[in-house]
Amino acid sequence: MNNIPTVTRNLLIINVVVFLATYALQMIGADLNSILGLHFIMAPDFHAYQLITYMFAHGGWSHIFFNMFALWMFGCIVERTWGARKFLFYYIACGIGAGLFQELAQMVQFYLLAAEQIPGFSLSQTMLVVKANAMFLNAWTTVGASGAIYGILLAFGMLYPEERLFIFPLPVPIKAKWFVIIYAGIELFMAFSTTGDGVAHLAHLGGMVVGFFLIRYWRRHPDINYNRRGGQQFFDSLRSGWERRTHRSAKGPDTSRWGYSQPNGRTTQRPETDTEYNERKRREQERTDAILDKIRRSGYDSLTNEEKQWLFDKSRK
Repeated sequence: MNNIPTVTRNLLIINVVVFLATYALQMIGADLNSILGLHFIMAPDFHAYQLITYMFAHGGWSHIFFNMFALWMFGCIVERTWGARKFLFYYIACGIGAGLFQELAQMVQFYLLAAEQIPGFSLSQTMLVVKANAMFLNAWTTVGASGAIYGILLAFGMLYPEERLFIFPLPVPIKAKWFVIIYAGIELFMAFSTTGDGVAHLAHLGGMVVGFFLIRYWRRHPDINYNRRGGQQFFDSLRSGWERRTHRSAKGPDTSRWGYSQPNGRTTQRPETDTEYNERKRREQERTDAILDKIRRSGYDSLTNEEKQWLFDKSRK
C-alpha cells in the first residue's frame, strides 16, 4: 500500500470501508446505498450531494472488486503522471459527469414510460406522475465508481496510447488506444441494445466523455504539474521485473560509489569525491532520460539491446 500514490490509495480505502459498512448496516436493517446512491432527479429521495457520494457505494463483491482493481491498475499510473490534485479533480469530475449522464438517461426513460402508459401525456402532468409513482422512482438508484473508472481508462489510453496491454482472453497484447476505443464501442453498443440489465452504460460513457474534454482542455493549457516520466516509471519497473526473470547474465560487484574503473582496467579503492560522484550520476541520468523519451516517442520495442540492458541494470540499483 505504501507504493500506491496518495489519492489512489485513499480512494481504495474509502471505497472498501464504505462497502463493508454497507454490509454491516444491512444486518440491522439500514440501507446505506439508499442514502449514498444517486436517485432519479425527480424522485423524493434525490439530493444533490448524491452526485458525489454515489461513486463510493457499490452493489456487490464483484462490482467493487473489478472497479477497485481497475482503479489500482490504471489510477496509479495516471496519478503519477498528473500529480495528486489534478488526478483527484479529474476522478471527481468524471464521476459527477457520469452521474449527470445517468440522470439524463433516466429522464428520457421516465418520459418514454409515462407516454406509453398515459395516453396524451404532457409535461404539465409530470409532477402528478412523480407523486403517484414516488416509491417506484426512488428505486432508480445508481451506485458505483464505474463512471470515474472509465474516465481513468480513457486518460490512460490518451496518455500512453502506444503501451501494450495483455487483456484476457486475447492471446496477443493490444495497444492502449485500441483497448479504450473497443471498450467505449462496447459500452455504446450495450447502452442502445440492452435494457434492464442493471448496468448504467450511459454513465460509463459519460465518465469517458467528460474525461475526454478535460484532457483536451489541459493539452491546450499545459501546466507544470504534467509529469509523464512519473507514470512511465511504472512501466519501467514492470519491464525490469520481466527482464530480471529472463536475463541470465551475471553482474560484477557494485562499484557505484567505492572504486571506479581506470584506463589500465584496475579499480581504485578510494571513494569518489562528491564532484566525481555528482558528475557521473548526472551523465547516467541524462542517458536514462534519453532512453525514456525514446520509449515515449516510439515504444519499448524501439530500444536497442544495449538500451534495454541499461534500463535493466539501473532498475536493480
